[in-house]
Parts: sequence; C-alpha cells; structure tokens
Amino acid sequence: MRKSEEFPIHIRRNFFKIMLFSGENTFRYGNQNIKVSGNTLMFFHPNIPYSYQPLSAITKGAFCVFKSEFFQSNYKLDLDNLSLFKSSNPPIFKLSKTSFQEVENLFSKMLREVQGDYIYKYDLIRNYVSELYFLAMKWIPPENFFQYGDASKRITMIFTELLEQQFPIQYKSDKLKIRLPNEYAEKMFVHVNYLNRCVKKVTGKTTSQHLFERIGTEAKILLKHTDWTISEISETLGFGDPAHFNKFFKKQTGINPTSFRLV
Repeated sequence: MRKSEEFPIHIRRNFFKIMLFSGENTFRYGNQNIKVSGNTLMFFHPNIPYSYQPLSAITKGAFCVFKSEFFQSNYKLDLDNLSLFKSSNPPIFKLSKTSFQEVENLFSKMLREVQGDYIYKYDLIRNYVSELYFLAMKWIPPENFFQYGDASKRITMIFTELLEQQFPIQYKSDKLKIRLPNEYAEKMFVHVNYLNRCVKKVTGKTTSQHLFERIGTEAKILLKHTDWTISEISETLGFGDPAHFNKFFKKQTGINPTSFRLV
C-alpha cells in the first residue's frame, strides 16, 4: 500500500490496483476520460491502460497494488473473474463521509501491517483487500447484477465473458480466435439466432454490435499505445487485408487509423 503518486504514462500495468482518492482529477481508463471529485474509490484492471493528470497540492489518498499470484495460495480469489475487476467497465464509487472513513481505515490497516514484522501480515492484508472488494460490492445496486435464473441474461453473460477472454492483444503473435456471432454460438452450443435474440433482449444491441465495438476499442488502444504498423494491428485483430481493417475502423470512428493515431 502506497501514498498516491503520479502515473503520467498511459500504459497497461502488470498489477491490479485499488485507489482511494480525495480531490478533483481526470482519470483516463482505456479510451474513457473519467472526471472524479470528492472522495472516490476506484478499481483498475491490469489489462487496460490508465493514467491521470498531474495531482494538485490539495489532493490526497492512497492505493494498494497486487498481482493475481497474491491470492493464489490459500485464497482462491479469481481476480480476472470478479465483477469489480472486469476490464470493460471500470468501477468508480463516490464515497459518503461514513463510507470514506470505512475505506480509509482499511488502507491504514494495510499500511500498518506492511510496515510491521508480524509473521502472518500478508494474510491480514489479503483479508483487508478482500474486505475492500466486498464492501464495494455492497454499494452496487441489485438491479446492476445479472439474475442467473433468466436464460437470456445467462446466455448474454456467457457471451460477454467469452468476448472479453480474447483481450487484451499484448503481442504481435496474438490473434483473435473467434470473430463472428456464429462462432460464439458454436462455442456456447446454441443456435446463432437464439444467441442474437438473447443478447438483443438484454442489452439492446446486436451480437455483431458488441463484437464490432470491442474490436474497435482494442484497435484504438493498439493504435495509441503501440508502435505496431497498421498492417500488424490489422493482422492481430483478424483482418486478412489492411484495407478491410481501414474500412471497418473508419465506419466505427469516422476517421481512418492513420488519422486517429495522429490525434
């Protein structure tokens, strides 16, 4: 657990991060600019690049960082599959005075243990991190959770998880393995028409729209945060011809990949 400090470079990290922040600032998470003010609790996933503007003198806070291995001993917490660490939707919580005091107390406990020499201090810290997570889960409105008894919502959840499992693209050798709605349907052992109906019913968007938006988001990240050529990015995202990628990207964003990279 550390005091807040600046990360001016917008890159992916190799760790999970939970941040308690007091003040005003703009955080960039993936391609989203998120303005925060007051007391805020934030959860960051290592697969999504993030950064924030230089901190003013009146801001304060703390953060803890940890890798998934930290929970792979006696703790079977699968961080990648916990909803607050889903890479597609950064959870940000504006805290009341009471909630802020609860969270600040947990960070203080972690800092005290890190600086101590108790033989089981990391077990205590794991407990405090878990408490932070489940405390935040209490603040999410119940209607934001999928109800597993609903078949359409269950199918949509599985589709969304399969989609996210293909990202991020981190190396030029990475390739999207499934790109089409019927390929997802085959993986899920359902008819593609049924998959489309379920996804449209739950989200209001078609399966193809979800696929195009997610591929488009990854394309933006690769264009902005790698030095790969347009052709290399096109290949990793499953486009056989860079011209097809250019056409796809322009349809999604209104500009071509080269222009987007220069913005």
